[in-house]
Amino acid sequence: MPRRVVFAPEAEAQLVALYRYITQEASADIAERFTTAIIEHCEGLAPFPHRGTPRDDIRPGLRTIPFRRRATIAYAVDGDQVAILGMYCGGQNFTAEWAGDDQQH
Repeated sequence: MPRRVVFAPEAEAQLVALYRYITQEASADIAERFTTAIIEHCEGLAPFPHRGTPRDDIRPGLRTIPFRRRATIAYAVDGDQVAILGMYCGGQNFTAEWAGDDQQH
């Protein structure tokens, strides 16, 4: 049975910031298409949540999955839900943010 996909407040804020950035650099239409595609990619984790790469070296239970070779999506599977914890685009170093930060995420 597919799990429910939920977005952590941090992930939602990152998505909004990404939308605003793309709108400023390109257009609102492009931003809408790109962020919608990210959301759909995340929702696609519902039936197969363990397909991402385990990153227990960073945080127990953390998994990552790439998106269009431009972004990394960090998430965790917890019971009947997939929690999208963060989205990191381009050269953002998500491992530095998560290292030693088990309590915040």
